[in-house]
Amino acid sequence: MQVIIPRRGINDEGKGKKYALLKLISAATSDYVWLQDDDITPPSATPDLNADLIILPLRMAAGSGSLLCRLQQAEYAAIQELTMMTAKAGHPIMCSGANLIVRRDKWLEAKDDLHFEIPSGDDMFLLESAKRRGWRIVAKDQKQYEAIVQPQESLRAFLRQRMRWAGKAPHYTDRDIRRWGMVVVAANVLQILCFPIILIKFPLEYKLIKKRDISVSLWLALILEVLYPWYLLFSILAGLIIRREW
Repeated sequence: MQVIIPRRGINDEGKGKKYALLKLISAATSDYVWLQDDDITPPSATPDLNADLIILPLRMAAGSGSLLCRLQQAEYAAIQELTMMTAKAGHPIMCSGANLIVRRDKWLEAKDDLHFEIPSGDDMFLLESAKRRGWRIVAKDQKQYEAIVQPQESLRAFLRQRMRWAGKAPHYTDRDIRRWGMVVVAANVLQILCFPIILIKFPLEYKLIKKRDISVSLWLALILEVLYPWYLLFSILAGLIIRREW
């Protein structure tokens, strides 16, 4: 198995991450490729290769330890728990190219579904294609397969990242992804319009966070709960209006 780590400006000929992936995966010789970002701390072990797409866990480091970094850490814990929970239930709604294994021939089979006109989203569009094509998808949710990612250290970088994520959402076609997306957006808009809904919403989301990262405190999770609907709404609106490059 080959590890594929695309770096913009080095092996993508200035065309972006998806072109780098195409170039590297086309040149690979192994049956499987392990997609990783260049800024992660890789897992300590290699899982069994028994599926077409293998979703692996991620955990966000504390970074500088600032409030922004710690809030991202809490948010990421909830995202990862939801990722693994839905994947293990047979209805995956998320995966990350920061730590993902795929059969090389399957990736090449699905390459035309990856929306090369959109600067990001190779992982999510790959997941959509995999579900539509009936691939075998599994989640390996063990600590030894976990990669560590770093938070965005500045508010500007954080919002740019979220805008990039939000900007690709209208292109999703998978029913599971769209349904969960609508639930998340609706719940957070409802919280803005009717703040007391937080009494129902917060315990459910705090449970997700604690299942994935027990180090997140109640107060940190509560701050995230109050702020999240506002930057989610901003990210969605800005992401739809402003075109972002990788």
